[in-house]
Amino acid sequence: MSHLLKVHNLHMSFQGREVVHGVSFDIKAGEKLALVGESGSGKTVTALSLLGLARGAWVRGDIRFEDRDLQRFSEAEWLGVRGGDIAMIFQEPMTALNPLFTIGDQISEVLQLKKGLTRDQAWQRAIELLNDTGIPEPSRRVNSYPHQLSGGQRQRAMIAMAIAGEPKLLLADEPTTALDVSLRGQILDLLDSLQQKHGMAILLITHDLNMARRFVHRVLVMEGGYVVEQGEVNSVLSNPQHPYTRRLVDSQPERNVFEPVDDAPVCLHAKGLRVVYPVPRSGWRGWFGRAEFVALQSADFQICKGQTLGIIGESGSGKSSLALAALGLLPFQGQLHIEGQAWQRNASADLPLRRAIQVVFQDPFSSLSPRMTVEEVVGEGLLVHAPRLNALDRQVKVLAALQEVGMDETQFPSLLARYPHEFSGGQRQRLAIARALIVQPRILVLDEPTSALDVSIQKQVLDLLQRLQRERGLSYLLITHDIDVIQAMAHHVLVLKDGQLVESASIEQLMRSPQSDYTRSLLAASFSGLARPAV
Repeated sequence: MSHLLKVHNLHMSFQGREVVHGVSFDIKAGEKLALVGESGSGKTVTALSLLGLARGAWVRGDIRFEDRDLQRFSEAEWLGVRGGDIAMIFQEPMTALNPLFTIGDQISEVLQLKKGLTRDQAWQRAIELLNDTGIPEPSRRVNSYPHQLSGGQRQRAMIAMAIAGEPKLLLADEPTTALDVSLRGQILDLLDSLQQKHGMAILLITHDLNMARRFVHRVLVMEGGYVVEQGEVNSVLSNPQHPYTRRLVDSQPERNVFEPVDDAPVCLHAKGLRVVYPVPRSGWRGWFGRAEFVALQSADFQICKGQTLGIIGESGSGKSSLALAALGLLPFQGQLHIEGQAWQRNASADLPLRRAIQVVFQDPFSSLSPRMTVEEVVGEGLLVHAPRLNALDRQVKVLAALQEVGMDETQFPSLLARYPHEFSGGQRQRLAIARALIVQPRILVLDEPTSALDVSIQKQVLDLLQRLQRERGLSYLLITHDIDVIQAMAHHVLVLKDGQLVESASIEQLMRSPQSDYTRSLLAASFSGLARPAV
């Protein structure tokens, strides 16, 4: 195979600070290469330089595409390359897609600009591309806006847009980060089939080693802007030579939890839990009332002190509805008791329950107020649940909570006066955990607490949660699509599908002998099937 892309001695700087140091690699026609590394390793800016999109960067080195020197391209020449010869799938489709235009309009625009098709031709081709990417009812979905599609459908629509110009090189930046495990497998299978069909080369940017192992031919490992190791994917990941690569490979979650005692008290108990949402009726029936969408149907479960109940299932399975009902944030039918008390739907009556059960959200960057300092963010719950404390006492408790999650003034000078944006993703998640812990809850709802984190940071956060559970006897309601996280944390697991509870079993039983075909499909879709830790 001939070389499609050659990058030699690439250096990139922002405001005089070099972030990419002498990176060199090549991609052959039809080849799949992964840039692997944690956040800040230089993966994405390196990829953006291949499209001339690293705005504000000073770039030097040699970047040749089909022996053309991209560094010498004018803006007009770049317009011919972007979306044509080289296309990109961005990490978060909801921000990359224009919310004001339909999916069909956005794909058609590419086809008219890059392929010279008429409006009608482009529209018909857009439907064909949506069909190729596996979106059901493409002739209807072509008229949908991004918010009307599921996460997997939005990602497929972005892929359709990227391949519309029939690129020779496709850049895929963390294309499956926010997706369920089965959807991740589907998206990679889709990219694989499209790559073979169109003969594209693919440059995959990811921090997921299992994804790289499954999908690409070669891997290039980056740390701090340097290439520290590269080679055939199986060779590099099976026998890493550089300490950083070894650390990434060894960063799989480890199980280090205690089994609850047999007579442990029940902290949360649900029987016949049902969640419904009102939806408009179509046609004249809408004049006489609304229909119901059943998000969760008759779920029974309980959590004992010191136990973790894992909830797994695809998007739309009812996981979030179950969690919101447990938190008293959604109306529900059936019985749900926290330490023997039911939600009253009354602010003052429910205040003790709100203290007993707290939540840690998936994305700490959006769940922490950017206008509040660390002291204000972490101490906010005390204003509600311990209003008699004076400012000094609150500050003492805030510092103690931060110390408990591994953050103090010696590591972070002026810690209390800092803002969330001044911290890394893992540090922000520690702040979110400290905010939840400060009111001394007995139950934590963990909503995908590590899905947005690099593998080594994910392991640190899971180790922290395991330690807190052992020391405090905390109970966790853990929602995740990551089978590795479930294995590391859960004592018992519920499997949800389309609002139905399809399986309830101990983690040992679930991993050893799943009873439902759906559970087996979820486990088979997990990328970590190479070496599962013992449970």
